[in-house]
Amino acid sequence: MRYLLCILPPLAVLSCKKPGQFILSCILTLLVYFPGLIHAILVVNQYNADKRNDKLIRAIQQSK
Repeated sequence: MRYLLCILPPLAVLSCKKPGQFILSCILTLLVYFPGLIHAILVVNQYNADKRNDKLIRAIQQSK
């Protein structure tokens, strides 16, 4: 779902709860749209990877 928000890059980054990255995304989007779009995709991808890692760590800790 967040990947669909990448049409508006700052909103996608803001949905990942990263305020510092949000400011950078706004600047990149205002300068030229495509760097902001690429940045938003990378931030959303990292957010999803962090969520998967947290889920895996919790599962490992519960199995002990």
